[in-house]
Amino acid sequence: MKILLFGKNGQLGWELQRSLAPLGELIALDRKGTVGLTGDLSDADGLRVTIQTVKPDMIVNAAAYTAVDKAEEDTGLADSINRFATEVIAQEAETLGCCFVHYSTDYVFDGTGETPWCETDVINPINQYGLSKAKGEQAILESGCRHLIFRASWVYGAHGNNFIKTMLHLMSNREELSVVGDQVGAPIGAELLADVSAHAIRQVTHAPELSGVYHVAPDGETNWYQYAVFIAAQARKCGMSLKVKDIHSILTSEYPTPAKRPLNSRLNTHKLRRVFGLYLPDWQQGVSRAIHQIMADLR
Repeated sequence: MKILLFGKNGQLGWELQRSLAPLGELIALDRKGTVGLTGDLSDADGLRVTIQTVKPDMIVNAAAYTAVDKAEEDTGLADSINRFATEVIAQEAETLGCCFVHYSTDYVFDGTGETPWCETDVINPINQYGLSKAKGEQAILESGCRHLIFRASWVYGAHGNNFIKTMLHLMSNREELSVVGDQVGAPIGAELLADVSAHAIRQVTHAPELSGVYHVAPDGETNWYQYAVFIAAQARKCGMSLKVKDIHSILTSEYPTPAKRPLNSRLNTHKLRRVFGLYLPDWQQGVSRAIHQIMADLR
């Protein structure tokens, strides 16, 4: 099997290079691409040529526009990458008859209620980033291509920038921090998401009828404040000296941002478990491992 991966240097793409390598010939591209091939999702014509040249059996897109607040003003670029590039890839996948693996987000929902979101729930994004990702999902469905769309939230990894690294930096330099406590979800490691992807791809290769939309999240739930407190405790347990003494929980309304954030980012993963037989570990396990890896890299 020949696999074409976009976004190889992002925190998810970095892990996908590892998890997908055993499945076949892997051609991994970043935005700069390579001779005759491009991984720049803002270059629609280049994407078409790249896909037609490689003729993959599987396309995996781990690249995206993820600057949530900037997307409120930079709607053109957000749409170009999250919607139109996705549409181009989906159309080419349908032409080639290959499967398209794509990553989306809980931000396609409006964040109301306290019940975990199911794959069949009506999408209703409340910011431009979520809207651009929702449009990308719709483009895939309308193309008719075989697909796996994985929705995830609060992704982190030892590679790349994320909430864990931001908190460790702030905790090392400030005595007090205020963190939002009324947005609820579950952080997922890029490593786990990549491994789930590889497992699902293996099965879908032999059973195309398993194609569809799936929610991927570890077991349990937390909020950003509790998440930050856990990070501090684990970092100290690993021997890291932190300056922070007090971490305060605040409401979303006390921390205004250009883009509105959903309060309920819980994702129901029963479909993933039923179809692929996957039982994911609790969120604390992955965060602890990531903190150990980040600290090891700093030494």
